[in-house]
Amino acid sequence: MRSSTDTWLEAARDTRHLLAFRTAGVRRPGAAVAGLVMVLALTAAFAVGPAGFDPASVESARLTRALATLEGNLGATYVGVLLLAISASMGSGGGRELLSRSEAAIHPVSPVTEHLGALLLAPLNLAWLVQTWALLAVTALVSAPGRLLGAQLVVLAWVLAATALGQAVGWAAEGVRRTAHGVVVVRVVAGGVVLLLAGLHLAGALGPLVRSLPTTWVAETGQTPDWPVAVLALLVLAVAAVVLGARPAAWALGLPPREELRVQSGVHEARPAPEPRWGSPDRALLHRLDRDSVWRSVGMRRGLLVLGLGPGLVALVAGLEWSSVMLLPGLTASGAALLFGVNAWCLDGKGMVWRETLPVGAADVFDVRTLVVAECMAMVSGVTIVLALLRNGLPPLVVGVSVAACWLVVLLQVLAIVMTWSVRSPYSVDLASPRATPAPHAAMAGYAGKLSLVTTLTGIVFTTAAASPWVWLPVVLAVPFLAWSGVRLARARRRWLVGEERARIVLTVAAV
Repeated sequence: MRSSTDTWLEAARDTRHLLAFRTAGVRRPGAAVAGLVMVLALTAAFAVGPAGFDPASVESARLTRALATLEGNLGATYVGVLLLAISASMGSGGGRELLSRSEAAIHPVSPVTEHLGALLLAPLNLAWLVQTWALLAVTALVSAPGRLLGAQLVVLAWVLAATALGQAVGWAAEGVRRTAHGVVVVRVVAGGVVLLLAGLHLAGALGPLVRSLPTTWVAETGQTPDWPVAVLALLVLAVAAVVLGARPAAWALGLPPREELRVQSGVHEARPAPEPRWGSPDRALLHRLDRDSVWRSVGMRRGLLVLGLGPGLVALVAGLEWSSVMLLPGLTASGAALLFGVNAWCLDGKGMVWRETLPVGAADVFDVRTLVVAECMAMVSGVTIVLALLRNGLPPLVVGVSVAACWLVVLLQVLAIVMTWSVRSPYSVDLASPRATPAPHAAMAGYAGKLSLVTTLTGIVFTTAAASPWVWLPVVLAVPFLAWSGVRLARARRRWLVGEERARIVLTVAAV
């Protein structure tokens, strides 16, 4: 690895070469371009579309109250964007990597290049996309006529600054993790922050404290003629954070990755075969193997914790109501699926050849892997709902039924989609590093865009149902969604059971 004294110009040139290298390896360039166009179109729609809504045309006290809440908590939403940027960077060990650790071993990739690459890959994160879209949509909804352009430029400048700040904090946290007792330090500090936020919320001081932060000034300035001042200040802050972030990046990347090395070199005592609670002993053993594969992975363990706590904490800080919270389970489930579910067989790597020699049925292998993916999605989305309950209390009956129906629908919806992708388009990847992704970055961008679009539209359907007086409506709406997802999942299972297809998947995944 080069020294940290490399110039920024050299680092930018190397980053450009790595991006070109990654782009040249895209399997379906047309699909990648279509995905990029879709993301840009959605961004423009969220930034402009809500501005056409006239609250005065709808006489509803509930709607008026909701809009006033959104406008009053806009500065708090800015804080939520920063918190998610920090948690995403910390969860991925400083950010995503343009070149895997095994490939970078023979190439002179400098820490500054790694830092720039991680910043460029930040928008490929589902949480980054969704929080940006949400902030653009809320700003468009509450902005006065003639103030939309300045307000949205302030939003974009804040997203850039928050991303750069989150990246710098993520590198610093990763550097601390790689010291002798750094893992314990990071866990204690993160746990202390969570407890502090919970304590402030229970004491009723969290809302006033967040509204007193400078982000409130930023949000308010975006609605005034002085918005260029806010944009300029945020751009300066973003540039400073990018420059300063290179130092903790060089420090972190110069230390050995203790957590990953401990997992790879650790000795695990043999345990007795699990007793099946239901099903066959073979399924019980496969279930243990697959579940342990997830929890032994440093990146997936961190990612599941961040996805479980991050959106829920945003709901606490920003004061989201149930109409907004209903969108979160689908997005958090999609985020969990993007950790490994979109390429579910990558958990095995080279070991997949050995797995295929086990005397178990192919149907058992598929069913258990599907169950483990569903468990991870249900866990992180369930934590989000629990935290929303702490913030808002028990919802009305219609809203509660809508939330439960929406949660079940998006879980099966995402599960069917990602298992179909796993069978249709497997990839050979090494998930030993927490910065690795289960598929190439272009594919991950397409996956993130499609999952966010599908789950958001589904959430909107059930949000609309929650506003109706009929308790049975969400249940009736859930039936066709569940039926179609079940059909898709059954198709993916049948394709896996075909010997030639299974051999193709095994050979592809095992070529790590």
